[in-house]
Amino acid sequence: MTITVAFFAGAAEAAGMDSTTLTPPAGGTVDALTTHLVADNPALDGVLGRCSVLLDGARVADPEQARLQDGSEVHYLPPFAGG
Repeated sequence: MTITVAFFAGAAEAAGMDSTTLTPPAGGTVDALTTHLVADNPALDGVLGRCSVLLDGARVADPEQARLQDGSEVHYLPPFAGG
């Protein structure tokens, strides 16, 4: 099973990439994925927690309940400012 993770703006800067394809961690939730990403790249600590998360185009309200599936796309969008 593979998923695609995309990072935007400050999250992409902290991650050092715009996107990656990976095998999701045990647990198979967005919450488990976020924990895995921060463990692999400490620069994401403090960044991903402020992000809005989209799973297959829909906003994730509860990351602990949002289940990943083969081919899922997860987008991390930090807060944007401007007018």
